[in-house]
Amino acid sequence: EALRLRALEALTKTRSDDPTWRFRVLAEITRLRQAACNARLVTTEGEAPPSAKLAALVELIDELREGDHKALIFSQFVRHLELVREHLDSRQIPYQYLDGGSSPTERKKAVKDFQSGKGDVFLISLRAGGTGLTLTAADYVIHLDPWWNPAVEDQASDRAHRMGQRRPVTIYRMVAQHTIEERIVALHQRKRDLAASLLEGADGQKLSAEELLDLLSA
Repeated sequence: EALRLRALEALTKTRSDDPTWRFRVLAEITRLRQAACNARLVTTEGEAPPSAKLAALVELIDELREGDHKALIFSQFVRHLELVREHLDSRQIPYQYLDGGSSPTERKKAVKDFQSGKGDVFLISLRAGGTGLTLTAADYVIHLDPWWNPAVEDQASDRAHRMGQRRPVTIYRMVAQHTIEERIVALHQRKRDLAASLLEGADGQKLSAEELLDLLSA
């Protein structure tokens, strides 16, 4: 909430016709999205409050492991995945990992190992996992944070919905209540095309200045 109020104060002091204004709004929105995932993503001084989303994820992973299920876990923020990775390491939970910086060799090995049973979960950055992966060993998909374009999330979820999948696939989308994440999910329902074009450089319509600020409003 402190970050939101600070962002609104800074943005209302500048003119929306300033050529840098839109980039500043998007930067503030990104910070709020990261804070909704884990305060450690935006805190540089002192101790960050614990992440309720991480706690909920850990509880869910424990339940899935008890039921002999495997899960794909997606986030658009690589640093967020790294924090989850730290926690899995501390609890000695086996996993595979893939982000945009992974080499083709690392990518191939991680997929092969997961498919052969090495790892209870597979941590994947959303962009790295959108296409070209078949991960039918998983029957659960967990999205840690909502993306602007829900079609990208759907593409990622399809990694488990591939030929050879013999079990129903359950998809979880984790959304922090009373945060900007709820507004993004609402945006999916109201203006899917605008959400898709916002950060992907499309030539179509863009969100207006008022709509961007509305994402930051109470």
